[in-house]
Parts: sequence; structure tokens; C-alpha cells
Amino acid sequence: AVAKLMSVDCRCHGVSGSCAVKTCWKTMSSFEKIGQFLKNKYENSIQISDRPKKKLRRKDKSQRKIPIGKEDLLYVNKSPNYCVEDQKLGIPGTQGRECNRTSDGPDGCNLLCCGRGYNTHVVRHVERCECKFVWCCYVRCRRCETMTDVHTCK
Repeated sequence: AVAKLMSVDCRCHGVSGSCAVKTCWKTMSSFEKIGQFLKNKYENSIQISDRPKKKLRRKDKSQRKIPIGKEDLLYVNKSPNYCVEDQKLGIPGTQGRECNRTSDGPDGCNLLCCGRGYNTHVVRHVERCECKFVWCCYVRCRRCETMTDVHTCK
């Protein structure tokens, strides 16, 4: 993907931009453009049958007449659904996982909970705080309580 999306940039050198000498070099595309290219390849990937010693062919019988291109992305097995628990495959699922309600990233509740929604509950944390050393020989602390919202996937 990186090599395919490389472009050639050139610059002219000379008196008053006369282009007496031209210097060219290859430039790498932006990370976003490469990522979009790979995402598009992934979304248009082709499942093939896993018959050994036979020529490559599409698993979907209705599309077998469409030729497989040299640059198509191929796969044999579909990825498992990581949203749902599957003990046989060792997938814990996302039910009960803690998520970040305000994030749009992979830790966000919308993505991590797979559209099932989330529960919110208040958790009370009790810890020692404002600790001071008292001569001689112990530490005196206050007990501090904090309340935080915790979001977990349904």
C-alpha cells in the first residue's frame, strides 16, 4: 500500500526559475490516505474456498464467474464476532467491559459495546490521603472518598 501510493515530486532549479536542472524524488502519501486505501481493500476483500491443490476460486457460488484480481485482498475464514462470548474460541466478549462514554476511539462505549448500549453506576472509592510523617515513627493519614461514574457494556 505504501509503495503503490508513492508519488513523484519535482522541483526546478535555474536562473529565474528557468528549470535548467530538474530534481525529482518519490514522496510517501499521507498516513490517512494509506489507511483509507487499506480499509477499502479490507471492506472489498474476497472469501475463497480452502480446497488445497486446486486453483483459487471464490467461496460465494453466485460470484465465481467474476475473476480474482492480482491485487485483491483474499481470506479463507471469516473473523469471529468478538462482541459475543465464545468459550470454544477463547473470546470473552464485551459484555461487562468498562468503557469510556465520551470517547470516539476503540475504548468508547458506542464501539466497544457493539451497539448494545451500556449501564452507568456510581462507584465509591475510599483511600488514604494527605499522609504526613509524624516523628517518630508513624504516618498519619486522612480517609478520602471519591464518587465516580463507571460505564459497562450491556
